[in-house]
Amino acid sequence: MTETYFTITDEKGSINISDDVIAAITRNALSEMDGIAALSNTAGGELSELIGKKPAAKGVRVSFDENAVSIDVTVMVRYGMSITEICKKAQDTVAVAVDSITGVKPQVNVRVAGISFEK
Repeated sequence: MTETYFTITDEKGSINISDDVIAAITRNALSEMDGIAALSNTAGGELSELIGKKPAAKGVRVSFDENAVSIDVTVMVRYGMSITEICKKAQDTVAVAVDSITGVKPQVNVRVAGISFEK
């Protein structure tokens, strides 16, 4: 399995940041949010793992373009919470966390896989 890196270059050299690092920052930021019950895998992620591709971090997919980072998260929202408010807050929370730690401003896409009901 190969890791994917986002590279930042300047006159001093280059910095390579692994997609796993950005995924870990994302998971940590979302774990501290009220309203997010859990991260969720999609069927596509599980299928990719079965055919031998790199397994996605649960509920988080990071992709790199020329000069951009895109983060796709799939979440379960707690019942009774405003889905749009929680998703907007998740976008802001992840973007701020990734930017403050790495200096990279990501695009954050949030997918809601379901609602979590308290037992």
